[in-house]
Amino acid sequence: MSLIQSEDLDLKVQTSVGVRRHHRFNVGRVAAWVGLWVFVLATLFPFYWMIRTAFSTTNALSASPGSMLPVGATVGAVLRVLGLESPKEALAQGGSGASMDFLGSLKNSLIVAIIITVVQTASCALAAFAFARLRWKGRNAVFFVFITALMIPPIFTTLPNFVMIRDAGLFNTYLGITLPTMLMAPFAVFFLRQFFLGISREVEESAMIDGAGYLRRFFGLVVPMSSGPIITLAMLTFIGAWNDYMWPLLVAPDAKVRTLTVALGVFRSQTPQTGPDWAGLMAAALIAAIPIVVLYLALGKRVINSIGFSGIK
Repeated sequence: MSLIQSEDLDLKVQTSVGVRRHHRFNVGRVAAWVGLWVFVLATLFPFYWMIRTAFSTTNALSASPGSMLPVGATVGAVLRVLGLESPKEALAQGGSGASMDFLGSLKNSLIVAIIITVVQTASCALAAFAFARLRWKGRNAVFFVFITALMIPPIFTTLPNFVMIRDAGLFNTYLGITLPTMLMAPFAVFFLRQFFLGISREVEESAMIDGAGYLRRFFGLVVPMSSGPIITLAMLTFIGAWNDYMWPLLVAPDAKVRTLTVALGVFRSQTPQTGPDWAGLMAAALIAAIPIVVLYLALGKRVINSIGFSGIK
């Protein structure tokens, strides 16, 4: 009888410990989910506020600035940005009545971002392959000197690049905007080199036995095996080029080659007497964000997979 009671007591103790552990686990899990959702909401709230402002009227916003819903809900700001609303209608809604060549600026931003993304990704991939796979004297020393460029703030190179573009007569051209960052970026080379070093040398050596040269091994083996990191780099490069403001403002202020970020700044400066056209600005920013959102939705899974791959390595 005492043995049975002892076994029952041990079972109760184990059950009690298991319940406490399960309880602690649930509390921690709930706290983690609550913290995650707070972070998500805090991250998405500015985007929601942009949408709310874009579908409001500027006159109504001044009357109810704290409203969580669109004030005087309308699509007038979107039409105004796209050039589908007359100046009279814009002024009636509190707009500045100023015009912005949104589609032209959008085209310029796409051209600049695509040129920088394609050329920089290709050139950096080739450079990273040379640093990772080719054996040549002084390779590590050259790579070290190259990587030290990461410690130089970009503002330090702005003036030399500006003088170079001016002397080359490339003001107000796509080449003038893209040239300083088009060919090489230290972070991009470092990023891809780390992935290339993780690729098995046996696969490459078997291709060498078959007579494959450096370019054939690069395009036939390394690029397909590193498609995730390369796409990740291309996406980050595109976003950086798309959001750049200072350099295009310096070398390409002309409306013919004006990028979207610069056009938004010009539109912001064309204010009515009562204040900025916040609805128009937010509508333009909302439309400008659509390509980035689409790009992330299309390639976000590959980015996550490449990050997971780097963690395994």
